[in-house]
Amino acid sequence: MRTILIATTALISSTIGAYAEGELNLFNWGNYTSPEMIEKFTAQTGITVTVTDYDSNTTALTKVEAGGSGFDLVVPSANYIPVYVRKGLIAELDHSKIPNIGNIAAEWKDVPWDQGRTHSVPWQWGSVGIAVNTSVYGGDVNTSELFMDPPEELVGKINVVPEMTDVINMAIFNQGGEACTEDLELLKKVRDKMMAAKPKWLSMDYGTTDKLSSGDYAASVNWNGSTMRARINNPDIVYGYPKEGYPLFMDSVALLSDAKNVDEAYQFINFILEPENAAMISSFARYANGVAGSEEFMPEDMKTAPEIVAPAELAAAGKFIPTCPQSATDLYTAIWTELLK
Repeated sequence: MRTILIATTALISSTIGAYAEGELNLFNWGNYTSPEMIEKFTAQTGITVTVTDYDSNTTALTKVEAGGSGFDLVVPSANYIPVYVRKGLIAELDHSKIPNIGNIAAEWKDVPWDQGRTHSVPWQWGSVGIAVNTSVYGGDVNTSELFMDPPEELVGKINVVPEMTDVINMAIFNQGGEACTEDLELLKKVRDKMMAAKPKWLSMDYGTTDKLSSGDYAASVNWNGSTMRARINNPDIVYGYPKEGYPLFMDSVALLSDAKNVDEAYQFINFILEPENAAMISSFARYANGVAGSEEFMPEDMKTAPEIVAPAELAAAGKFIPTCPQSATDLYTAIWTELLK
């Protein structure tokens, strides 16, 4: 989930591409795939990888569901994995073809959205909070009120990433609700408060890392890894963990049911479960991964980074978003559609 370069398709190959032994088409979030890791994979296997970017879970699902995409692997968020399974869009994994399957960290092996990891393996995980430029705003950053009712210093200067699941659920938490709620009275409060706040927002855009770095955004609802990358560029940037509640996510790699390059896909899945390779993914995008043993290969600045290690008093406010019933999703989509007008 994180910093997006919309509709970009990048062909990443090594110098041995001229005699590559195969090809692989990866459909992933933009600016989320380590070029160095891809180059290493190609060097080891001779497989040329084409990475096509998407900007949201909805975009990815719509494209895959339309059929004929030509993609082999996709990287949905946790609450979308059951949707892909239900629609028959991803294949059950043959663990015998993934020798490194045992490297999945214990806490990520038997997750609610994919019991026994039958359909996916971890890519990266993180949180959704509020990035703030402290040279513009010096108040409390650990609150979703910053986008639900922006303070004067942030009026016209705050961005909201247009990812429905993350934003709607943070707004629901702000109003004291829980994920997947169908409480119409509470949802009306959510809708009314966001609609009142929207005129005070600068934009609803995905390009947060660069614009936070440059100061174009004074604040943004944002993902933690993207915020860390911005803070490395601009030390005035801090990451807030809303005390009212904030979403956690894990994006996982899944094999599409209509994949043409299945053997190559299994080689890639096994490759990313090597601790050193998982660390390369994290080092690039600045999110944690779910592979045991990767810690020793991680950059030192990630081991204690405030964007990665939540304050003890706010850690429990982070919540994974389950796959909501369609009836709840329809309600959220109605709010979201109105918000985007």
